[in-house]
Amino acid sequence: MKDIIIVIPSYKPDKEIMMKFIKEVKEKFKRIVVVDDGSGKEYKKFFNEIENQGIILLKHYENLGKGRAIKTAFNYILNEYEDILGVVTADCDGQHHIEDLVKCANKLKENQNKLIIGSRNFSESHVPLRSKFGNKMTTSILGVFVGLKVTDTQSGLRGFGKETMREFLNVSGERYEYETNMLIKCKESSIEIEEVPISTIYIKNNSLSHFNPIKDSIIIYKIFIKYIIASLSSFILDILIFSLLIKIFPQFKVGIITEIVIVTIIARILSSTYNFLVNAKMVFKNANSKSITRYFVLVVLQMLISAFTVSEIFLFVHISSTVIKVIVDAVIFVINFIIQREWIFKNDK
Repeated sequence: MKDIIIVIPSYKPDKEIMMKFIKEVKEKFKRIVVVDDGSGKEYKKFFNEIENQGIILLKHYENLGKGRAIKTAFNYILNEYEDILGVVTADCDGQHHIEDLVKCANKLKENQNKLIIGSRNFSESHVPLRSKFGNKMTTSILGVFVGLKVTDTQSGLRGFGKETMREFLNVSGERYEYETNMLIKCKESSIEIEEVPISTIYIKNNSLSHFNPIKDSIIIYKIFIKYIIASLSSFILDILIFSLLIKIFPQFKVGIITEIVIVTIIARILSSTYNFLVNAKMVFKNANSKSITRYFVLVVLQMLISAFTVSEIFLFVHISSTVIKVIVDAVIFVINFIIQREWIFKNDK
């Protein structure tokens, strides 16, 4: 395992557990990088002992977060080592068997351009409720909003080839959200994910973890809020324009069906222009000339479908055309997001 480096980000670890883990890692791997993420003066002696064992120790003066610790290690390794295949990151809290590190390292050797994830089985009875719920929630959100199927989104046991390390150096996020941002980056940059089944270990009911299920989950889920805001704001803008114009148009006496069609077209042109600009800038970040063409082809198709569907339903169900439009466009809203994600703004790499 000379060509694989183990990276262990660490913040105020259980000294006995981490020292035992370090000893096991040294038996299998020749190169280990530990990042002290601002653990403080009371841990200085402990980390000095680790460094005296021939392990590379990188230090943060203050606690900057797990994401920053991983990036610090990546940056150091890419600068200092040219003869490696990649790195495997592992948590310091005793949740990984050394055999699982070896499994991920071997899988990385076979798939250097993929992100390797050591995936746990959350259906096992001993898994703490907050860990089980948190992972299922993030897995569901990633599936719906990003289109990724990953069974263990929060695993700290991951393998990175040199190219993927370079890619992830520029990914935003300083704390636990960084690991989720990596997964989104995989989708955006067409990096394949390979999951490796590993043991599911929780020591002391996961009390050693510094992950705050409320605070850190909010940070993670902020990633997805921008998706919802961009789509909903354009949806609301479309409804507002439609509602305003449908009150003005009767004076032109063109007939209710014609009114609905014309107003739908105007509202959709204005709201879709806004939506494209927001999505291109803030959400998918992959806009190009193909994206523009694809986007407005989609707009025309969905505009016609919306206008036709609302008109036909109105003829059979005599309720407010605005109410009908809200229902119809709510369905289109979900379909629209998936098409944008998978076709319009998809990286063609």
